[in-house]
Amino acid sequence: MLSMERIPDQVGYLVLTEDGAVLSSDGELENDERIANVVSGLVRMTDKIDPNTPALNDSFNKISITYPDHCYVICLSNKKIHVLKKTLKAAPIIQQVEPIEEQLVDP
Repeated sequence: MLSMERIPDQVGYLVLTEDGAVLSSDGELENDERIANVVSGLVRMTDKIDPNTPALNDSFNKISITYPDHCYVICLSNKKIHVLKKTLKAAPIIQQVEPIEEQLVDP
């Protein structure tokens, strides 16, 4: 199993029980009960979106919530909810250069 601390660009994580209790946490999400409540509510809501989904373990593979500078990745594994907060690297700014037209001058 990969340790959550070793995931590149992660700035915090939560591991929750199925009912939203914090089992472990670190970084910017350390003991963040507010995020834990939001995430557990979101996971419960996925079952209401598609009532034909089976038990909690099979309801979805991954939920990603993306902001301009960071994202949250939520996964279910072993009856636990894993939440990872990662920073997003800014995309390089590509400047478009207008072609310079050469002017031909007759001598």
